[in-house]
Amino acid sequence: MEQTGARGAGPLAGTPRARVPEQAGREARGPAARRTVRRNSVRGQILDALRAALVGGELTPGEVYSAPVLGERFGVSATPVREAMQQLAIEGAVEVVPNRGFRVVERGARELGELAEVRALIEVPVMLRLARTVPTARWSELLPLAEATVTAAAGGDLARYAEADRAFHGAMLSLAGNRQLVQVAQDLHRRAQWPLVSGPVSARRADLVADAAEHMSLLEALIARDIPVVSTLVSEHFAGAGGL
Repeated sequence: MEQTGARGAGPLAGTPRARVPEQAGREARGPAARRTVRRNSVRGQILDALRAALVGGELTPGEVYSAPVLGERFGVSATPVREAMQQLAIEGAVEVVPNRGFRVVERGARELGELAEVRALIEVPVMLRLARTVPTARWSELLPLAEATVTAAAGGDLARYAEADRAFHGAMLSLAGNRQLVQVAQDLHRRAQWPLVSGPVSARRADLVADAAEHMSLLEALIARDIPVVSTLVSEHFAGAGGL
């Protein structure tokens, strides 16, 4: 029987029940097709909720969580929760504990540093190339995404910031026109965000605010085509990336 690190009013206790949208297309017909659509929809919603809970600190590193118990909190069966957890295991966020559930992985500073280094090896050269070739107007179009990171950081919302941060970096890299590059970079970025940020809330908010400010400064330098400044900002951004 699976066990859980917390029951009752623990992580995700206030999470709303997952709802499945009505099937509006003609692609799926018949009971079997409807079951497939609903199952995938629920699993996707649960996966998104669990990712937010991991980044937001609702799921604690080292704790074991049971799919049936989390399913009760979501108002769904254990199956979509278990499937979502299996995906998180592939992504390196949790590990399977036979007959018990899933343990949230504890990450060390060395692993975070390695992830930041790999991200820098991939993204910095691409960004420097794009800085010389992408028209100024295209960079200006990304300002709303950078501003979204600033707003999330100001509110100290870790889960919202993580999503906005990935969206900003993904949009920048997409200008290279290489979907494989974006996919690999996004996977690395998500893995770097799994470790939960510890310490006082004020310190966490300060880290997010500083990171978001770098996004704005980077865009300003890109719009101005100030390559030396872009090079410095991009390198410094990844040097202090940590779990952001």
